[in-house]
Amino acid sequence: MAGVGDGRPGLRERKKQETRIALSWAAIRLAVERGFDDVRVEDIAAEVGVSPRTFNNYFSSKAEAITARHLDRARQIAAELRARPASEPLWEAITNAVVARFALGQSTDESGTGTREWITGLRLMLSEPALQGEFLKVNAAVQAEFARAVAERTGTDPTADLYPGLVAGAVGSALDVAMEHWLRAEPPVPFEPLLRDALRQLAAGLPTP
Repeated sequence: MAGVGDGRPGLRERKKQETRIALSWAAIRLAVERGFDDVRVEDIAAEVGVSPRTFNNYFSSKAEAITARHLDRARQIAAELRARPASEPLWEAITNAVVARFALGQSTDESGTGTREWITGLRLMLSEPALQGEFLKVNAAVQAEFARAVAERTGTDPTADLYPGLVAGAVGSALDVAMEHWLRAEPPVPFEPLLRDALRQLAAGLPTP
C-alpha cells in the first residue's frame, strides 16, 4: 500500500499537507485582496471550509499561515536540488531547482506576469510590519535548510565551512532582489527571467557591469 514503508506519506498525512497548503494560500489570497488587517482567522478557515479551531491546529496566526508558503517553497527547492543529477554543475542545478519550485501566486497570466491587482496587493501585504517580522524568523530556517542541501551536494560541512551558508545567503538575496524588481516593474513583467538573470549573475561571480 502506498505510503507504508515506501517513503511516501500516507493518505492521512497527505490530507493534512493539502489542508495546510490550502489554508496558507487562502491567507495569502485574502490578504492580497482585502489587506492584511481586514482578514480574520475565521475568514481564512471559511475559505477552505474548515473551522477556526482546525486553522489553529496548523498555524498560530495569519502571519504564520502566509509565511508558511515561503518556508514550504524553500524546503521544496532544497529537495529539488538534492534530486538534481550529480553531473549537473552546482549553479546550473541551483537555478533549475529554484525555477522549478518557485510559485509566485495564483493570479498570473501564462507568461508569469502578475496582474496589476495581484502585484499591488502583494506589495502592500509584504509591507506589513507583522509579516516582516515573521519573514525574518522564517528566513533563518530557510537559509539553514538550503545550506544543508548545498553542503550535501558539494561535500562540505555547513557547521565548519563558510561555503554552504554563503551560497544559501546569496541565493536568498537574489530571490529578494528579483522579487523587489518584479513588484516595482512598470509595466508588469514576467518573474522568471528576472530570477534567472539574478542567479546567472551570481554564478558568474557578480562581475562589474
